[in-house]
Amino acid sequence: MNMSWSYAVLSAKAAKWAYYDSAEAKPKFKTLGFTTHRFLDNDGAQVHLCSNDDTALIACRGTEPKELNDLIADLNTIPKRHGPGFVHSGFRGEARKIWNSVHTFAKKHKDKKIIVCGHSLGAAMATYIAQELKWAGIDNITLYTFGSPRLGNDDYVDAMSVPHWRFVNNNDVVCKVPPSIIGFRHHGELKYINYYGNIRKVTRWQRIKDQLRGRWRALCKFQLFDGAFDHSMDLYLNKTEKAEKQK
Repeated sequence: MNMSWSYAVLSAKAAKWAYYDSAEAKPKFKTLGFTTHRFLDNDGAQVHLCSNDDTALIACRGTEPKELNDLIADLNTIPKRHGPGFVHSGFRGEARKIWNSVHTFAKKHKDKKIIVCGHSLGAAMATYIAQELKWAGIDNITLYTFGSPRLGNDDYVDAMSVPHWRFVNNNDVVCKVPPSIIGFRHHGELKYINYYGNIRKVTRWQRIKDQLRGRWRALCKFQLFDGAFDHSMDLYLNKTEKAEKQK
């Protein structure tokens, strides 16, 4: 399946707006053509559920540094047995808080195209939810994630079947956790955004060189936290919109 750039941009906007509360987010999602909007907040896990005549959208909110609940979820890396493998306990726990409502929403719209998206913690939650919906027999799902950490181990990732496009911006530090050395692995087709803001297929060596270039240029600008800077959802949105215009 080929990726839709229009849906990628829509998902990037939704992942950004997922950080807004209901009153601010509703008119934003309306500009994308969604006629219904519902915001859920269950014990610190948040998601926006939107729909129109042919599309349903599930946009998970990412980490908010001031929210203790989010920080605890990020740090709870203890692997938990789930399905065919193991997943990150904290990410799974946050996704499970909203699972029943999301599942009910998806079943209601199962004959439409369903887009699931998120940034940071929200990306990990979106990945878990999208695959759970797939295993629950809901097929019309596509997943777009931005700055996602790793969710599961080899067995879990190998069993996943949801179409997934995973955007990584240069030196985004969140994409490097939890570390692969303790068994976690990424899922999805990588869309790597290089130092120049272009989305290119790159070899491992080309990616290493590009990341070194990004770090060096950041140091030259006295930008000491390049990996955190590259995690900005604003940057992901700007560069995804730029890539769409170049297609």
